[in-house]
Amino acid sequence: MSTADDDRMALDLLEAHLEDLWRAARELQRGNRPVVPETPREPDGTAANGAAAELLRWGYRELAGTPRSPADVFARSVGSTIMELRRRRSTWNAAALRLLEDPYVFLATGPRRHEDWAEDVLALMHREVPDPRGWLRIDGDHDNDARSAVPTYPFEPPPAAEFLDRLHELEPAGAVTALAVMAEEWGDNRPVRDRPDRDALLADARFLLDRYGPDARFWTNARDAASDPARDFVGAGLKGTRVHGFITNEYVNGLDLFEELGLIAVSGDEVGVFWSFGAY
Repeated sequence: MSTADDDRMALDLLEAHLEDLWRAARELQRGNRPVVPETPREPDGTAANGAAAELLRWGYRELAGTPRSPADVFARSVGSTIMELRRRRSTWNAAALRLLEDPYVFLATGPRRHEDWAEDVLALMHREVPDPRGWLRIDGDHDNDARSAVPTYPFEPPPAAEFLDRLHELEPAGAVTALAVMAEEWGDNRPVRDRPDRDALLADARFLLDRYGPDARFWTNARDAASDPARDFVGAGLKGTRVHGFITNEYVNGLDLFEELGLIAVSGDEVGVFWSFGAY
């Protein structure tokens, strides 16, 4: 195994441990008594030079200083460490978090394994495949018990053969604005078009989509893209976007999903899914 592979595995293990701690902290906040996992031994090699080794040392120092009580402080501390670790792991992660950390979104990339890329999108919606590069996912519903009723929650997608009935192709410029507008909330009174950091948000969206290469193709479920593949979603704003539905109509855990906007990026070896949800 190469040093790069060792570093990635060690960082993956650290991130997984932090996620386990965060889940335990959340259960403590609810008054439950979960088993709080012990911090694993710091891996050999963290004394070496290099960005990955330094990041590991930083992560284990943060763990050592994390207070285990009260529960709310424990949860905030672990959550902060997870997010900072993810930011530092790659510039792509950092851009994704700058753009999409706060809204209710799904962001995931998986391998392209099928000629019909809709099969690969379904694999992402079912959480069946990892990111090929080990980069960030944003998926607040990964552990949602709503998935026992709707396995792809918050999605309820059609079969792969029917995907193109609900999607329209976008030009790259339109895809950038579709992704950038997901920085808005559905009830947001601060549309991206009016924000002082509008150009920076567009730059982050462009950087995220550059991952898929110059030959990537893009699709959206926005109906207006049928007549305008270069649609400026930022100019139009998120609110009021008309779409073909990919989300569930099930009312689960007191949450009703009522709006959405999706973007799918397809390259020769990767498929990316970016989705914004409105809920109450």
